[in-house]
Amino acid sequence: MSADTNHSNSQDSPNSGASVDLSSRLDIDAQQVDHLPIVKAFADDLDLVETINRLVPTQMAVKPGLVVLALVLDTLTGRSPLYRLVDFYEGRDTELLLGERVPAGAFNDDTLGRVLDLLFETGTQKIFSQLAMNAVLKHGISTRAVHSDTTSVSVYGDYEVDKANPPPFEITQGYSKDHPPDLKQFLISTLCVADKVPIYGKNEDGNASDKKINHTLLSQISEHMAQFGVDEKAFIYIADSALVSPGNMEQLSGGQRFITRLPSTYAECRRVISETVAADKWGELGQLARTKPTAN
Repeated sequence: MSADTNHSNSQDSPNSGASVDLSSRLDIDAQQVDHLPIVKAFADDLDLVETINRLVPTQMAVKPGLVVLALVLDTLTGRSPLYRLVDFYEGRDTELLLGERVPAGAFNDDTLGRVLDLLFETGTQKIFSQLAMNAVLKHGISTRAVHSDTTSVSVYGDYEVDKANPPPFEITQGYSKDHPPDLKQFLISTLCVADKVPIYGKNEDGNASDKKINHTLLSQISEHMAQFGVDEKAFIYIADSALVSPGNMEQLSGGQRFITRLPSTYAECRRVISETVAADKWGELGQLARTKPTAN
């Protein structure tokens, strides 16, 4: 968009004794940036680019932190195929969105592939944990309650496995919480603290058991929380009924505080419910949660 301004009439001048000639052409380039500057501001708040550049040293012309930020902005706009990322940044103001002027061609699939390999070699969990720590420490987020959960992600198509170089997790059929059971899937296990801020995330086999995932997390969580300066007895581990198993209870016997729900398969659960109903003595607990009304 451009505007052409031409003022040659001396009567328009605030100084009637001078002649002002503004016969210059003002070119304005208008671009639609949507929400991307806001995402960039959050990335800056987390020191995303600097943290990744520090953890993933490389001699590449385009630093890995900048590539990751470029991928984040694209993903939160709808996600382009990797080979189309060049098209996404064609004509965009990369200095505004990424902090420095970078040609769109720098985000070719060769560059993206090398950066993704470097991230994997460094350890995605290591990178994620450091970024989470940045957020927790900078904003004073409470780590008193640590919520554990898993979710299933369904996928389509065939996924062949190279036995000589097996993947870190297996895409296979398993119990699906939200999707058709005939689809293959993988699981994501997470730990979140206050305000649903994730501090841990890991991809798991599609048929992994929540009981076994909890067992693994319990063996690692004290060390993980120590990175945030939190003692093992200074937080409460919160999980659903999959936490309850003989092996997991033995791990928790060392003094780790936890909150869970006793499965109805246990006689003690049925006994407490039956006795409570029979006693018919109820107390007002107030509102435990608030959700939006469901559509009819």
